[in-house]
Amino acid sequence: MSNIVLDMQINNREKEYHHTNHLVYSCCYHVVFCPKYRRKVLTTDIAIRLCELVNEKQEEYGYTVLDCEVMPDHVHLLLDVNPKIGVYHVVRKIKGYTSHVLRDEFPELKRKLPTLWTKSKFISSCGAVTLKVVKEYIENQKGV
Repeated sequence: MSNIVLDMQINNREKEYHHTNHLVYSCCYHVVFCPKYRRKVLTTDIAIRLCELVNEKQEEYGYTVLDCEVMPDHVHLLLDVNPKIGVYHVVRKIKGYTSHVLRDEFPELKRKLPTLWTKSKFISSCGAVTLKVVKEYIENQKGV
């Protein structure tokens, strides 16, 4: 058997790598989800509170918010998620928590929708493009 030497280097120095016991990671995901029936209920006050709530649970749920943009009928999140926890689990918890709090704080959401979020979600890893490109895409969505 020949000896194989693996030369592993971190080439993308712009990324922030997280360190835990026995794990170094950077797992970035672009996440999109919508209110039920794609209703345009995410007004300015609700959008601000939604981003606050998402930021509030970072440590507890095991993710880092890189960007949060809320449109009237959908939400864009750029998250760095601990792979031991998993992005699907994190998004499910974010949607559950934000739905509960927002519907309590903004009663009009209860009147307009049976539940705040659809069961659907879009999740894409950001490995194929740079984080800068994804952030620019999210920023450009504001004008649409």
